[in-house]
Amino acid sequence: MLTLFHAPWSRSSRLVWLVEELGADCRIEYCDIRRMDGAGAADPKNPHPDGKVPALLHDGALITESAAVALYLTGLHPEAGLGFPPGAPERGPLLTWLFWGTGEFEPSLWNKVTGAVEADAYAKARYDAAVTRLLEALWEGPWLMGDRFTVADVLIGSTVAWAREHLPESPVLDAYVERLASRPAHARAIARDGAPPQFAQAS
Repeated sequence: MLTLFHAPWSRSSRLVWLVEELGADCRIEYCDIRRMDGAGAADPKNPHPDGKVPALLHDGALITESAAVALYLTGLHPEAGLGFPPGAPERGPLLTWLFWGTGEFEPSLWNKVTGAVEADAYAKARYDAAVTRLLEALWEGPWLMGDRFTVADVLIGSTVAWAREHLPESPVLDAYVERLASRPAHARAIARDGAPPQFAQAS
């Protein structure tokens, strides 16, 4: 049995989207987390050792961290075509995108959000390099790996959509976000995500 521990409108929302893209038989367990504005609290039913999301339980095995959960789920559902099997020539580039997204792209964006890019030359260089790499891939597009939509588009695309105002003006990025939003699984995921925190707290 698959159970995804998910806090509405959080980093685990992209895993809800992935579940929909894969057509996975996965139960969503909604839980609270401590949020950056101080709201919320660690939820005792959440098995993540840091009280964060996502956390995935599969027959007693615990998987945490977005890229690991995404890779694990995609491997369970090869028929969905969002990944590549070990040994396939596309496997390496896909893994590179997944871990670049969480290890390089997201930190560089956070530097932009916090103002570090404007104050620190290294942070600016890191941000500029990440944006350039993303744009170069999407110029080839329409997806990060060319003609095939993959799990990398779920993880990185969700970050692009969330941080669009912190990225340069670009018709390439705008078109990418529109393509992502038009996917039926994306709409289903939004419906399944849950109420935004402020409404959840008021109910």
